[in-house]
Amino acid sequence: MQMQATTKQCGMAAALVFALAFCAAAYAQQPGRQDAAPPSVTTQEAAAETSAEAAGEMTVPFAEIRLFAEVFARVKRDYVEPVDDKLLMENAIRGLLSGLDPHSDYLSRQEYKDTHEDTAGEFGGLGIEVGLEDGFVRVIAPIDDTPADKAGVRAGDIIIRLDGKSIQGLDLDESVGMMRGEPGAPIVLTIVREGEERPIEITVVRDIIKVRSVRARTLQPGYVYLRVTQFQSHTARLLRDAVERLGRDNPGGVKGAVLDLRNNPGGSLDSAVEVSDAFLQEGLIVYTQGRTADSETRFHARPGDIIDGAPLVAIVNGGSASASEIVAGALQDHGRAVILGEKTFGKGSVQVILPMSNGEAIKLTTARYYTPSGRSIQALGVAPDIDTRNLALRRDSATALPPITESRLSGHLENATEGEADDAADAEAARARAVAENRSLAETDYPLYEALNLLKSLTIAQSRMAQP
Repeated sequence: MQMQATTKQCGMAAALVFALAFCAAAYAQQPGRQDAAPPSVTTQEAAAETSAEAAGEMTVPFAEIRLFAEVFARVKRDYVEPVDDKLLMENAIRGLLSGLDPHSDYLSRQEYKDTHEDTAGEFGGLGIEVGLEDGFVRVIAPIDDTPADKAGVRAGDIIIRLDGKSIQGLDLDESVGMMRGEPGAPIVLTIVREGEERPIEITVVRDIIKVRSVRARTLQPGYVYLRVTQFQSHTARLLRDAVERLGRDNPGGVKGAVLDLRNNPGGSLDSAVEVSDAFLQEGLIVYTQGRTADSETRFHARPGDIIDGAPLVAIVNGGSASASEIVAGALQDHGRAVILGEKTFGKGSVQVILPMSNGEAIKLTTARYYTPSGRSIQALGVAPDIDTRNLALRRDSATALPPITESRLSGHLENATEGEADDAADAEAARARAVAENRSLAETDYPLYEALNLLKSLTIAQSRMAQP
């Protein structure tokens, strides 16, 4: 999740970086400090810290800054090769942030620019959302129809090498930087995958990634499929447009919808709220809580449901993260949708982008988000109502015999109802076609097949309950 930073927050962050740089530079210039221990904090400094803490203000850790200055000076003087001051300070800042959690980070000018491109829906690379885990890069989710997706990269894969070079020990931005490159240039990912005895290698050809955040189609008359691949600034509008189009394409209207959030790595918080709001009439959607007043927000639904209360089934898996978990959690808590699939990724934290005075920025985790019932999804994820993990349909043998029915028995009585025999035959033929279509869907996407069947059951139950 990304939110805007306040001027006060930016100023405090900039002031701290300036204080570190100033103290370190001053200490590095002091002569004759080969083996001296860092100076102790003076009585006045200690009193200043105590007074500031009592007043609830941000304190400056004098002792730690002096230790940092000593380390800076030793590295500057004794490292085997000369090191630029700017590089040392940038590395120190990166370490300060990356040591907090996997999502806090320092953004160079180019990386800061890339965050805007990602939200807009077009950027260069492989097409995967990644995070850092035990020194290696973990694939949160491949993005639909991108080079990584087409090459067979899966959610949960651990990338250990890039073009044969180990990436253990690199920070996430360095690894991502290695994966970026000129469109058309190939890169070999060495991957550790659950269920595989040995690492596998996958070659991915870089390309300009144009994310199509919403895909939609009719599964069967009246039953529609809505796929959200990523939450961008225009996703909710595209979703509404898609539902309107499908409504026109189905003469009887939309009887029910499947919302597919699998392998959706997240995106904009505002977009997640808008998508949730599209299916909810009222109530709390999500709220955030942190240490500062600026980090506490609450988002509520407004009247209006784009499918007019028709049954809704949402599909999730381990690649559903962040914004997609907000949507799944809100729909589940309000009883608006049945959640089907696998347990989600479990990213329930909020990051803000804080621009710095030098044109760069920091990404900082400032809050956790909670579902309407008060659940924190952080490190836990959203548990589905119906678990379809590791289920698949096996095709019957080609020699399997058709089922025995009354109509197949020798000498059976014909249906004597006048004018209905032909209708019954037509209906049976239609059912046979539907069975064939369902079987094909079950073989290619079993969770979606189950979602469609569940959707039909909910629609039937809803229509019968409405009958007098």
